[in-house]
Amino acid sequence: MFAGAYTLASTACGTNPFDLDWQVSPDTAFVYSMSRPELNLPTAYDLVFEKQVLIQTAGATGTWDFALDHRGDGLALLPPGVFGIVSTAQITSLGSSLRFEDVVRAPTDTTLYVSDEPMMMELGNVYVLRTHRRAAAGPFGETCFFYAKLQPLVIDVEDGILTFVFDRNPLCSDPELVPKEN
Repeated sequence: MFAGAYTLASTACGTNPFDLDWQVSPDTAFVYSMSRPELNLPTAYDLVFEKQVLIQTAGATGTWDFALDHRGDGLALLPPGVFGIVSTAQITSLGSSLRFEDVVRAPTDTTLYVSDEPMMMELGNVYVLRTHRRAAAGPFGETCFFYAKLQPLVIDVEDGILTFVFDRNPLCSDPELVPKEN
């Protein structure tokens, strides 16, 4: 009875305590190719915590969403499944027909994503990623994955460096890539 009355009262006032507010906040980052000869370079990225990852560090397994490596004459993102690591991390390319700002929703059809093969990086393409699961990330303690969009800014094949812009929806398993307008 109390929960129903609270929901009705909060709806009547125009606010829902379960609506979590977030804002578009694109950021840039970079990672190095695993093919570089130097040791201890961040070759992977964790979109959940928005940080570079040294995949050879103890405890790093399962805590990143893609690594970078040379493939053929280019650079490719490698989801954890490429290495046999069980993860919900997946990548899809939306191609170059959309601008980064125009991508407002992640595809929810999981058959459009790859989880165990490289995704070649191309300037102008926009990519959507589904992250690895994070325990107790949701407001009610559930495990969550998140959706993010990414676009390469600089693909330096010779030096093995990818610089990219990305943005991630902070809401648990929500495919929207821009906040809903109230």
